[in-house]
Amino acid sequence: MMEPQNEPQLPPVSPNGLYFNSSAVSLVILAVLETEQPIKIPPHQLVSFLDTYLLSLHPRFSSVIVTGRDGEKRWKRVGVNLKDHIKTAVFPQGKSPEYYEGCFNDYLSEISAEQLPETQPLWEIHLVKYPTLNAAGNVIFKIHHAIGDGYSLMAALLSCFKRSDDPSLPLTLPNDGNVVGAGKRAAVSRVLAAVLSTASDLWLNFSKTRFLEDDLSPIRSGDPTVGLRPISAATMTFSLDEIKQIKSQLGMTVNDVITGAVFLGTRLYMHAVDPGSDGADTTALVLLNTRMLRSYNSIEEMVKQETNSPWGNHFSFLHVTIPKLTTSTTATSNDSDDALEFVRAKRHSLAVPLTAKLLHLYRKLKGSEAAAGYVYRVMKSTSMLITNMIGPVEKMSMADHHIKGIYFLVSGNPQNVQTTIVSYMGELRVSVAAEKGFIDPNTFKSCVETAFRLIRKSACTASH
Repeated sequence: MMEPQNEPQLPPVSPNGLYFNSSAVSLVILAVLETEQPIKIPPHQLVSFLDTYLLSLHPRFSSVIVTGRDGEKRWKRVGVNLKDHIKTAVFPQGKSPEYYEGCFNDYLSEISAEQLPETQPLWEIHLVKYPTLNAAGNVIFKIHHAIGDGYSLMAALLSCFKRSDDPSLPLTLPNDGNVVGAGKRAAVSRVLAAVLSTASDLWLNFSKTRFLEDDLSPIRSGDPTVGLRPISAATMTFSLDEIKQIKSQLGMTVNDVITGAVFLGTRLYMHAVDPGSDGADTTALVLLNTRMLRSYNSIEEMVKQETNSPWGNHFSFLHVTIPKLTTSTTATSNDSDDALEFVRAKRHSLAVPLTAKLLHLYRKLKGSEAAAGYVYRVMKSTSMLITNMIGPVEKMSMADHHIKGIYFLVSGNPQNVQTTIVSYMGELRVSVAAEKGFIDPNTFKSCVETAFRLIRKSACTASH
């Protein structure tokens, strides 16, 4: 869409927003909200809710991307017909929750592969008014990554939704469980480890875009069109208190424990599908928020010119090599000590901020499309994507509908499998989304759950 000649100068799409809305990469976030009660929001009430809360949050929810007179992509405010953005799933009537669970999964897979219309603001809300195994109803927010990253969108949810127990009180976030105390010797060790890891990570990042790719395996087909295909998903829930207990026993962080379970579960899945893939070189690409914050700021704070938590896409990525499976670390092993090697696969690295700066420099020298191609190559050369968000401690409600669970997925990424993690009401919800027909997400889920049990067992043994 071209900008009319008589239009005033429009705000530009951010560089990171361009990377995720280019000919190389187009990413969409699917946020799923599970309701406690059946969804019975009258159409006019939902329109009023979206108009009052969502459209007023940020101009990008009422803007489209146009090409400016200078050839740059920019945001243009347009009139929004909210009814065009509200979709209602239609399934056969009078069926069981098990039946509707299958319908819901097929529906989620279907909309994951559908492109958002470029002629209207890049978001939709889907209502699934049928009971599934986990919820009385489901609300799906489908939002293009160009509008904002997970941090921005979680901040939007916190601004739109209310506490179920007391709407007059703000939603709060869990205390940071990732800080691990250490003495001077450990601090020096961390500095040395950071220097070595930074050099290693920068080299791995460079090589993954030039000449190195992960081996083909049960989780990596190498097909360049994978980002255009539908995904299928499965989710699992872990107690945040239990994870914190494990991290205290091991002197690690919450992220170390849960990503360790994902890494070990990945290897267990690969072994189950093809034992010959145990030695495959496999890398996870971890997307990280580069804002130096431990909590979400208000939307009012995020849209200010000078703020440390701006709206938009502020991310970098880190390559993490997934440890290889040993003969003693299997789903039926009585000796699970090797499981802790997957938890210890954490990195003390400065590559995250440096990678973001180098990507910015690359864009300055080569242009936005070339930088988007670079991001695509970084993603395509790896086997899986991992990203996470912090959610509220208290139960939320949307238009008087209590939300019993939340999780999110990303579609359009050129990897066959992704894992997303979000905390909510004292639990971590881990989602596995995989290319439909290539990876069985339920088997993958079972392997991650087995991995968590092995790590929990090892942590108890190590603490005694």
